[in-house]
Amino acid sequence: MRHVLPIVQTLKSGARNETEKETMFEGNPFVVQGFEIPSDNPFFLTILSIHILTALTCVITGVIAMLAKKQIGLHPRAGTVYFWFLLVVFITATIIAVVRWKEDYHLFILGFISFSSAFIGRKARQNKWNKWSIIHITGMGISYIFLLTAFYVDNGRFLPLWKNFHPLIYWLLPATIGVPIIIRTLFRHPLSRKYFERN
Repeated sequence: MRHVLPIVQTLKSGARNETEKETMFEGNPFVVQGFEIPSDNPFFLTILSIHILTALTCVITGVIAMLAKKQIGLHPRAGTVYFWFLLVVFITATIIAVVRWKEDYHLFILGFISFSSAFIGRKARQNKWNKWSIIHITGMGISYIFLLTAFYVDNGRFLPLWKNFHPLIYWLLPATIGVPIIIRTLFRHPLSRKYFERN
């Protein structure tokens, strides 16, 4: 019996912790412009607002970095903003996922992949790893793909036109479009294409 009591206490403690996490975001769901917001809890709305604003900044700065000339100036500045705002996106997604794990665990997984890819891509450029250009382009590209994937997986069912698609489309379309762009960039960028040219 002495061995059973600690196990029971641990289970009770775990259940209590889960309840405490759920009450952090406890509130009433509501709809804004067709988007279902799961709680009107002020803390949840604050975290969600930060998450949305930083994610939108990442989408914009990601495009700017991709389209800008790959030289000192706009490209690295936009990339730096993208990276640090993506960190905030990942942190807020993690908070939401931890409290609402059953509903939003995918946000943590996709956010982790997105930020990890950006971290590797950034480090490759900063530390000039062997074939750093390939790692940088691939890492940052994959990061952006998973950023968009997380958005569509979480919100696609609320978007006009998108809500008519099968949920699998939300998972696959960003990669279907993004991967060929990454490959094309690798073969065309002067710092990476040299590794693919025949001697």
